[in-house]
Amino acid sequence: MEFIQDRWFVIVGAVIVLFLVIKLVKTVVKWVLIIALLAALYYYGASYKDQLLELGATVGAQAAAEVKNQVVKAFSDEIKEATYKQNPDGSFTVMTKSVRLDGKPGESDIKVTFMNNSFTVKMDDVMKALVDQAKKNAGIQ
Repeated sequence: MEFIQDRWFVIVGAVIVLFLVIKLVKTVVKWVLIIALLAALYYYGASYKDQLLELGATVGAQAAAEVKNQVVKAFSDEIKEATYKQNPDGSFTVMTKSVRLDGKPGESDIKVTFMNNSFTVKMDDVMKALVDQAKKNAGIQ
């Protein structure tokens, strides 16, 4: 999308040239010019691909970090009422009004459900502290 926004004039120019070639040139030369023009436009866009992939990765990482920050904020507001449940399969569940954490002790990932959306995050110090606080609330630690 950024390619189109940044280089719209190139695309418009290519379309204008394409229509001029179709109207003015007859025979095989017309199709050779059309294919050459489309190939040049494709090559020009393909060189932009790496920047688009990098942008997608950056936006994804920023979105994940923002969601995690929102979960931590919501959870820290509700931590006093958090419940900790040890499941029969060895996993645990921590629940508040708006956040649910599911995981297994010792694993590096934890499943977070927030606003009816589930995703997996790394079990860092912040998430571990939230689980530990829920254990304290339940009288386990």
